[in-house]
Amino acid sequence: MSAGRLLTALPWMWEVNNVTGGQSGAVVLQPLWDYLHKNHHDLLRSPLFPIVLSVSTYFLLVGLYTVLDLLAPTWPRLNSYRLHPDRPVTWPNIWTTFGVTIYNHIFYIFPSAVAQWMWRPPTPLPSEAPTLWSFFLGIVGCMVVFDFQYYLWHLLHHRIPWLYRTFHATHHQYNAPFSLVTQYLSGWELFSVGFWTTVDPILLQCHCLTTWGFMVFNIYVSTEDHCGYNFPWSLHNLVPFGLWGGAPKHDAHHQRPGTNFAPFFCHWDWLGGTNAVPTLPSHARGEDELKERKD
Repeated sequence: MSAGRLLTALPWMWEVNNVTGGQSGAVVLQPLWDYLHKNHHDLLRSPLFPIVLSVSTYFLLVGLYTVLDLLAPTWPRLNSYRLHPDRPVTWPNIWTTFGVTIYNHIFYIFPSAVAQWMWRPPTPLPSEAPTLWSFFLGIVGCMVVFDFQYYLWHLLHHRIPWLYRTFHATHHQYNAPFSLVTQYLSGWELFSVGFWTTVDPILLQCHCLTTWGFMVFNIYVSTEDHCGYNFPWSLHNLVPFGLWGGAPKHDAHHQRPGTNFAPFFCHWDWLGGTNAVPTLPSHARGEDELKERKD
C-alpha cells in the first residue's frame, strides 16, 4: 500500500478499532466519564456512593412496580400481564413488606454505610473510561460469578433445614411474590447478596463505572424476578434459548421451593436437576390453546 493510500485509510481503520473495542474503544464512554469525573468527582469517590446508588435504584424500581400493582385490579390490560391476576397485591401486603425493608435498611444497610464511610478509602477514579467491550464483558462476568455463588448459597439454605428456618424462611412467606418481596428477607441474606455484589467486581478487576453498572443491573434483575409480571419486554422473553430465568421461573420457585435456585441464568438448575418449567396462569394457557387451534 502506498503512503498516500495508507494515510487515507487511517481514519477508517481508527473507527473500526473503536467499534471492535480496541485501545480507542473507550471513546464511546469517555465523554460520559469525563463529564462525571469533572462535575461529580467528590461524590463518585465517596465510599457512600455505591450504597446511595443501590438504595435509590431499588426504591425507584419498587415504587414503579408498586404503582402498577395498585393499578392492576382496575386496569384489565395491565392485570392480564400479572402471573397471578386473581390475587391482587393489597395494602396490608405492601405495608408488611415495606416495614421489613425499612427495618433492614435502618439496622443493616445504614450501619454498613457508616462503616464504609469511616474505614474504606475513597474510590480511585481513573482518567480513562472502560471500553464498551470491557464494560459489557465485566458486567456479564460479574453476573456469571454471582449466579454461581447465589445458586450454591440458595441451594444450601433450602437443603439444610436449620439454615432455611433461621435465615431464608422469611422470604418464602409469600408464594406469589411482588416487587417488595425482593428485600423481604433476613439481615444475613441481605448481607450475603450485598457482599458478593461488592466483592465480585473487585475480584474481576472491573472499572468503577462497570462496577456501578453491575450493581444497578443486579438490582433491576432482582426486582424484575420478584415483580410478578410477564411483560413482552421482560428479559426472559428477550434472551433466547430459555437461558434466562426471570419472573415466571422465580415465581415457580416460590410455588415449588425445591426448584429454580439460580438468580440469572438457567444452566445451573439444568445441570443440578432443579429446573422447573413455570405453569402459565389459566388465562395465558387459554390464549395459547386458542393460538394452537387457529394454527
